[in-house]
Amino acid sequence: MSSNKVILHLRAEKKPLEARAALTPATTKALLDTGDFEIYVEESSQSTFKTEEYEAVGAKIVEEGSWVNAPAERIILGLKELPEESFPLIHEHIQFAHCYKDQGGWKDVLSRFPAGKGTLYDLEFLENDQGRRVAAFGYYAGFAGAALGIEDWAFKQSHSDDENLPGVNPYPNEDALIKDVKQVLDVAVEKSGKYPTVLVIGALGRCGSGAVDLCKKVGIPDTNIIKWDMAETAKGGPFKEIVESDIFVNCIYLSQPIAPFTNYEILNDESRKLRTIVDVSADTTNPHNPIPVYTVATVFNEPTVPVETTKGPKLSVISIDHLPSLLPREASEFFVNDLLPYLKQLPQRDTAPVWTRAKALFEKHVARL
Repeated sequence: MSSNKVILHLRAEKKPLEARAALTPATTKALLDTGDFEIYVEESSQSTFKTEEYEAVGAKIVEEGSWVNAPAERIILGLKELPEESFPLIHEHIQFAHCYKDQGGWKDVLSRFPAGKGTLYDLEFLENDQGRRVAAFGYYAGFAGAALGIEDWAFKQSHSDDENLPGVNPYPNEDALIKDVKQVLDVAVEKSGKYPTVLVIGALGRCGSGAVDLCKKVGIPDTNIIKWDMAETAKGGPFKEIVESDIFVNCIYLSQPIAPFTNYEILNDESRKLRTIVDVSADTTNPHNPIPVYTVATVFNEPTVPVETTKGPKLSVISIDHLPSLLPREASEFFVNDLLPYLKQLPQRDTAPVWTRAKALFEKHVARL
């Protein structure tokens, strides 16, 4: 083996019901074909991809969780944050860490890296020369969020306020999800006599376009899909138009403090139509969360949390922070295909701009500790 090969170690995801992967079998093969990589893949009890798929393209299969004791020269590749532990991190890690925007517990997460002389390349902040993210799950986050929002609205048309939308499981493909949502929507439309009005904020971005596409694919008329972006929100919230819609899908990328989109005052209105908020952005613990009416990040097996309103119909929030896992295979392929050209630059990560910027950002935030 050439001494300058990059050794990647794909760790198994531990977040409950997280079935996506930061490397797919197809992209594993593409990296191995360059001759610049050696790749270890952990066995996973959760991944949508089978161990055999990785083995077939030349990856070396290792035990789940073995990254902890792997040689220090390996780069540990994952998606979601590591489980909450305190041991120092000695490796270079590529993952989403959710610790650069003052999220709850950010210091505990970040301090593990300098404690072990490790490095974090945060996937959320891998940016090109124009400052745009090189890869994002946004499209399928919006797509899955809108799907669950419609399911929740439909559920409320035929169930009492004592009942909550039941848990959901990842789908094998997009067609299966659309079929399910369309089925429950058609029943609810027949019962209520109308299609829901869906307001999507951030409609021009990756995430918002996914939400809009899902609405169209399940049969919601164009006239019932209200598309807002920066022009419509420029005046600053809160916005009464939110309570006049049936489903509100928040798809913005929060990069700076903004006025809240909604608050308890406008939600406590007897004439409120709004039944479901889908906070795809899920800035739940961010002090500048523009939807400051809930504090709980929801999960697939309990997808909704009620908003404590005193007037109007029952209102719920969906705030799942790994929505693309509802379609894990498509979402993983979509994301990692965008990431692949930059993974190929890892042998030159000390000079490749995407990686040097990510490392500089890590060092900047470590200096804040």
